Amino acid sequence: MPRLKKNGRGLAVGVVGASGMVGRELLSVLEKSRFPVGELKVFSSGRGAKSVLFRSRRLPLSAPSLAALRGCRLAFFVSSDAVSRRWAPALAASGVWVIDDSSAFRLDANVPLVIPEINASVLRRDRRLVAGPNCTMSGLGLAAAALDRAAGLKDVRAASYQAVSGAGLSALREFLLQARTVTGRLRAERADLFAPALRSLRPAVLPRAIAFNAVPQVGDFAADGYSREEIKVAAELRKVLRSPRLPVSVTAVRVPTLRGHALAAWLRLKRPLSLARARAVLKKAAGVVMMAAPDYPTPAGCAGRTEAFVGRLRRGASPNEIALWVVSDNLLKGAASNSLQIAQELLRRGWL
Repeated sequence: MPRLKKNGRGLAVGVVGASGMVGRELLSVLEKSRFPVGELKVFSSGRGAKSVLFRSRRLPLSAPSLAALRGCRLAFFVSSDAVSRRWAPALAASGVWVIDDSSAFRLDANVPLVIPEINASVLRRDRRLVAGPNCTMSGLGLAAAALDRAAGLKDVRAASYQAVSGAGLSALREFLLQARTVTGRLRAERADLFAPALRSLRPAVLPRAIAFNAVPQVGDFAADGYSREEIKVAAELRKVLRSPRLPVSVTAVRVPTLRGHALAAWLRLKRPLSLARARAVLKKAAGVVMMAAPDYPTPAGCAGRTEAFVGRLRRGASPNEIALWVVSDNLLKGAASNSLQIAQELLRRGWL
């Protein structure tokens, strides 16, 4: 295996997709952390930006290439599935550690899917391509894993309320334009204009207009009626929990919030667990903030935070069922900060 670049001041690190929303968040968390970045190489993924800012320096973006990426010791991929498929496997095979935030390899049996608070133990030195989780599943996964350890999970049902930023920058721009269009036509004394204003919107990115709306479709529908997002959340939760037969049912909904995914979840347990004990378990769980009743988290209140926030803990209708509400920042715990945590774990083990 080739010797990988490291200088006296730190590691040579690459970021593919550095100009996207998650890419910029990753640069921000890297800058705020003590992660030893000695040289940062930033790569575009087809977008229009020419440069990005890191540590008060303007860094020019270049197109990814194996030659340039092989000069890194660690490469973060925060771009599309297609970009990851093109470059990540060959780069990992050459000896570079690759942490991929796309969905391209999450369900590959040979690629660890990692939320460090839950399953850092699946990391292996000989598997240098590591996948990060779906941003919707991350918060649910942290809460579910804690309760699974305490009393075993029998099944999971959840409904997600997902921010527009989860669909990318173009979707976010479409949402803001729609909101301005509608509000520009309304007057408080003419509420009857609200419905015509909404019907006039013509979405181009999302399947339906998202401003002042709720859209129960995240991704294309499969033959069984479930959306791709719903299928991914269920499958990834099973993989992270190492419970391949766990029944999981999800309804994914896009809502007109900017940042932060929320889920209402019903977790049926194998063994009895009092609400007081469940609250104590979640309070001690790594990466989880258990809020004191009657307080509860909201996407706006959790923006910019790296934890999963849990509230509305209560008994469900079925025996041994616990209902809860969980919110996490989809750009951080669902993406950038989780990727950094994986890198920090590799560093702690002496693998970087």
